[in-house]
Parts: sequence; structure tokens; C-alpha cells
Amino acid sequence: MSDDWRWLRESETEVWEGRPRLTTIAGSVVVGLAILAAAGWLAATVDARLAAVGLLGVPLPLAASLQIQRTTYLVTTRAIWVKTGVLGRSVRRITLSNVQNTAYEQSIRGSIFGYGTVTVEVAGGDDIYFRRISDPGSVQEAINDRTDRGDDRELPGSPEQWQAVLATVKEIRALTDQSTARHE
Repeated sequence: MSDDWRWLRESETEVWEGRPRLTTIAGSVVVGLAILAAAGWLAATVDARLAAVGLLGVPLPLAASLQIQRTTYLVTTRAIWVKTGVLGRSVRRITLSNVQNTAYEQSIRGSIFGYGTVTVEVAGGDDIYFRRISDPGSVQEAINDRTDRGDDRELPGSPEQWQAVLATVKEIRALTDQSTARHE
């Protein structure tokens, strides 16, 4: 499979890459098997030509499997990517500066078998979902580690420089107050 859909900038590296788990197609397999069984029963009890209906059950799990194989989630040091598409291709790239929040959820089965969905809330756009991925907690943590905008970042400048800025702002305010008082 070609990686021509991704382009990384200088100093940008991959942090995590994944795709939905294969168990995602379990529903499609069950429906496909049910169609095959129903077609077999209809062929045996009604008309043998109805066995052809069973052919409708074959493409369901195949299409679902192909969709999983053609879906890729990528986290880099600068962005989050989602590539989807079976016949066509859709690629979405969101810079980490546009990430507002992240969350992950796991169903009971997901908790038992170690998969879930990571939700990335995007500023000014649709949210991104990494659906049915392995170990969603660590993926969320990898994103949060790169988007953390907490108070632990150092402010630019020294305390003396900030004192000078404060003094200048106070002077500007005093001049503005004097000007306003004269015009009243």
C-alpha cells in the first residue's frame, strides 16, 4: 500500500499509526452468514434458484474488511491524520494547535479486549474519531502529550521586563484618564 497520502514536514516524525481492529467486521460477517443460511434454506424449501440470493451475503464482510484495510489513523509530532476510502480516498490533516480536547471511550467488550474509540475535538471543524483502535488510552495520552498547553510552559521575558510593561500600561492609562477628564 502506498504512503503517498502523507507528507511530513522537516522535524515532523510519526508518533503513532493504527487502524480499526479486524473485529469491527464481526457484524458484517454475521449478517453475511445469515443471508447465506437464509438463501440455503429458501433454496431447499422453496426453489433451488433462490440459492443465488446467498451471493448477496458474500460482499458484506469483504467490503467491511477492505474498508478497515484502507483506513489509517496517524499521529505525528505536528498533526493528526485520518485516511479513509475504498474506491476513492479521503485524507484529513488537523494540526495539533487546532485540537481543543480529547477523550476516549470503551464499551464493556472494548474494556475486556483492549479496544475503544478516541475522540479529538477540533477547533472550527468536525471532530475526529479513531474508531475501534487498540489501547485507546495510550493513543489519547500521545495526543495530549503533544497538545498540552498547561501552566508549565515558561513565559517569555524576565520579571523585570514584565514590570516595565506594567509601568508603561499604567502610564498610558493615566494619560487616557486625564484626557477623558478634560473632555467632560
